[in-house]
Amino acid sequence: MLGNLAFLDLGTPELLIILVILLLLFGGKKLPELSRSLGESVKELRKGVSGDLNDSKKASNSEDKKKSVS
Repeated sequence: MLGNLAFLDLGTPELLIILVILLLLFGGKKLPELSRSLGESVKELRKGVSGDLNDSKKASNSEDKKKSVS
């Protein structure tokens, strides 16, 4: 799987170029707002994914209990 993501191997020069492009596109006043919303989105995504994993674990545990009772 790591081989599929090799194009994401960004170094310092690449990150600086991306930052300059973002500054040119959005301006300095919008970048903190954009980064804040991006951080909140990632946080919600992680919460949703971990919630789904917890729900599936609970469902499999309840199915196991039903099987052991029968």
